[in-house]
Amino acid sequence: MGWSSYSMQVYAGNGNNWITADQIMAQSDAMHEKLQPYGYEYINVDAGWNVGTDGYGRPVPSAALYPDGLQKVIDHVHANGQKFGLYGIPGISPALLEADVPVHGAPGCTTGDLPVRPLRKGDYWGLGHRIDFANPCAQAYVDSIADLYAAWGVDFLKFDSVTPGSGISDLSLDARDEVKAWSQALARHGIWLELSWALDMRYADYWKQYANGWRIDWDVECYCTGEALTTWQNIARLFPRLAEWWRHAGPGGWNDLDSLNVGNGKMDGLTRDERRTAATLWAISAAPFYIGNDITRLDSYGLDLLRNREVIAVNQAGRPARALSVKTNRQVWFSLNEDGSYTVALFNLGSTEADITVNWADLGLNGAAKVRDLWAKKNLGQFSTGYVATDVPVHGVRLLTVTPQKHSTISVNDDDLRVSYEGAWQRNENREVPAVSEQLTVNVTDTSAAGNAAPQRANDSGTRTITVNNDDPEIVYTGAWNRSTNRGLGDHEDDVHYSETNGDSFQYSFVGTGVDYVTETHNSQGDVDIYIDGELKKTVSTYLDPADGRGAQQVVYSISGLRSGSHTIRGVKRSGSYMLLDKLNVRQESLLSANTAVFDKTPSAQSDVSVEIRRDPGELAAITRDGRKLVEGTDYTVEGRVVRIRKEYLAAQPLGNTVLAFGFRGDYRDDVHYASGNGAAVSLTFRGVDVEWRTAFGPDQGEAEIYLDGKLVDRVNLSNDARVTARRAFATTGLKDAVHTLRIVKVSGDVLRHDVFQYTTSKP
Repeated sequence: MGWSSYSMQVYAGNGNNWITADQIMAQSDAMHEKLQPYGYEYINVDAGWNVGTDGYGRPVPSAALYPDGLQKVIDHVHANGQKFGLYGIPGISPALLEADVPVHGAPGCTTGDLPVRPLRKGDYWGLGHRIDFANPCAQAYVDSIADLYAAWGVDFLKFDSVTPGSGISDLSLDARDEVKAWSQALARHGIWLELSWALDMRYADYWKQYANGWRIDWDVECYCTGEALTTWQNIARLFPRLAEWWRHAGPGGWNDLDSLNVGNGKMDGLTRDERRTAATLWAISAAPFYIGNDITRLDSYGLDLLRNREVIAVNQAGRPARALSVKTNRQVWFSLNEDGSYTVALFNLGSTEADITVNWADLGLNGAAKVRDLWAKKNLGQFSTGYVATDVPVHGVRLLTVTPQKHSTISVNDDDLRVSYEGAWQRNENREVPAVSEQLTVNVTDTSAAGNAAPQRANDSGTRTITVNNDDPEIVYTGAWNRSTNRGLGDHEDDVHYSETNGDSFQYSFVGTGVDYVTETHNSQGDVDIYIDGELKKTVSTYLDPADGRGAQQVVYSISGLRSGSHTIRGVKRSGSYMLLDKLNVRQESLLSANTAVFDKTPSAQSDVSVEIRRDPGELAAITRDGRKLVEGTDYTVEGRVVRIRKEYLAAQPLGNTVLAFGFRGDYRDDVHYASGNGAAVSLTFRGVDVEWRTAFGPDQGEAEIYLDGKLVDRVNLSNDARVTARRAFATTGLKDAVHTLRIVKVSGDVLRHDVFQYTTSKP
């Protein structure tokens, strides 16, 4: 928690000249008076604080900015009971290479020996050369700078332009070895290491191993000199990013959302509701809570936002929230706290006021709960199955604490921070089974009536392609998008979505094995970054030479061979006047032997419609039409893997297409953790009277031992002929109302999967 200078450096328009000694000390004094009692303690100075190097190649503070020395500023910050931070980037400058000065404390080492040969870029901007950490002198050089910073009293280092990330993920730039070197050098002094910017999520485990925090997206600043610090677009784009990144944060390292610029309505660039929404997003994400405003100019509303102790407690609890879905502008985000309560944020990202509902069952809660509004600091009462926040304003939010009442059952997912793992565990990696729905379209006809065609045989399907038009409500558009219809240019369904702003994006989550991005190509369009599951896969061009006119329904990006499961595609506008989305083609493995069938109403021709399912029959959760469940035994029957839709049901349907949705259950929240090594264990500590363990069964699984409060109480067999989901593996009731620990240990089999724990808080 604290303050960073960069937003004001951009806003002031004079960049490095803003971070003078007087200015930094004024920020420190203002923080001491206004924010420090609430936990804010860091004063972090960004780029431009140093000019040149000393005789050992170490940074030298600017004498123009700090005429009495930077040490005076650091001492002033420390005298206020605060911590002080500085800024750096990877690499070694050409000047230091040419100077070839000795490395402090490392006899025989000089800066001329440090770069990789042949020379390679060390950072995004090309300001320096990459350092060769196969040379022991390289670590000695980083150590010498870290030791100098520690001697000054530096407590924090922002390390910028880190790759893979920062717009470059092809490993042509790779700063991981330098991140490791700085981590080791700073750890000896207890100095916090924060990485920047827009880091590549594929290496999230690496960032967490070596850093305390990492930026997950581009700068929050709008670069609107003298007008605003940020914009709503720059806040809104963080929601889909966090939906991908949230699980990578937790004790040991945190997702960094950049500066929280909500302290002064005359400079933030946000409405009051947007300011509160931003503060809420930072809080529920357990993101570093540092502001970018001029602290000497905070307004009363900004102070209220920044000094709400209940909201600060949410941030400092370190329980990153997840979204129930980002396929809507009315989003519910939640986290399960250590005490069994939930933090719930209801965001209205849409353009009109809205009522937003949270159902307890969606959180994993079965039972009544009390609700408190943290921004209003008001208890709202007890609610049996959920809560409706009415009239949530445009770009507004409600932040709640939901506290389960007696005899409530709480489900704890495998990726929750309350779950402890021992041994080598991984998440998913094609070991999971997502819930999915597949349609069977039955053409109801009557060949006895004049003009009706004879029925056709049902088609056989192995892989099916689903077309998702650009106006599908589950596509999440971030930024200033519009829809254009009736263009007459060959678009799918004669419409497209388009944006004119770089950085705007679309995102779509799907279950399948592949996806195509289909758009128009034209000379008014440019480059688009395509991400799959948070990984930058390719920058594609949608530009078309004017001589070639215009291309309609062009597949500009396609990927196949993904594991059959849940995935996300995201496209980000990088250049050109426009970026368009026409449609997405999603490829799925078909779980039905046919996706179409024909039923003839002619009495003599009537017969059941049969289809074979390609999952264990116990995994068929329901068959529905227009949201209404068909009744098993009356409307349909299941015999082995064959489902028969009864002729009596179909005869009652109108002529035309009857669309039946076959819903298949999946693992809880569509994910699992798994371990291969015997002795690997998973456990949950809880206060309650009943507990059960639900997990997947399958042919690759064996036995597991069950320990309750340290005592072996059962040995269960998880083997099954077919892979099935969310089956009860162990349950016990009638425990003493106290704190217990349930622990599962792998004994045999290729893998042990863990899905979900459920416990009941107390007796009725």
